[in-house]
Amino acid sequence: MALALDLNNEVFSSFLFYATLLLLKMYAVAILTGQLRLRRKAFANPEDSLRHGGLKFCREDADVERCRRLHHNDMECIYPFLFIGALYCMLDPSPSIARLHFRIFFLARLVHTVAYLFALKAPTRSLAYTVGQIPCFSMAFKIVVNVTSYW
Repeated sequence: MALALDLNNEVFSSFLFYATLLLLKMYAVAILTGQLRLRRKAFANPEDSLRHGGLKFCREDADVERCRRLHHNDMECIYPFLFIGALYCMLDPSPSIARLHFRIFFLARLVHTVAYLFALKAPTRSLAYTVGQIPCFSMAFKIVVNVTSYW
C-alpha cells in the first residue's frame, strides 16, 4: 500500500516546502563542517587524522567547532519544529496563518545561521533564535488547546 500525500492541502504543502528548505540548510551546514575539517586539517577521530597527515591533526579548530555548534543548535530547534509542524497541519489551521508560522521559523533559522557562521554582533543570533521559537510555541499551544477537550 503506497502512502499518498495530499499536496492539494495548502497548509501541508507549505509545511513540506519550508521543512525541506530547513533540512537542505542543515545538510549545507554539515557539508560546510566537513569541508572546514579538511581545509583546516582538524579531525575529530585519530583514523581520519592519520589518513590526512598524522595524529597531530586530531585536534579542534575554532571555526569547525562553531559549525558543529550551529549544527547541534539546528538539531535542537528544527527537529521539534518538524514534529510540531506536522501535528499542527492536522488541525486544519488557516493556510495564511500556518504559512506565516512556517515562514517566520524558516527565516529566523536562516538569520540564526548567518549570525552564527559570520559571528555577527550580539544579540543578533539570540534574537533570531527567540523569534524562531515564537511560531513553535504558538503551534504547540494550538495543539494543546485542541486536544485538551478530549481529556
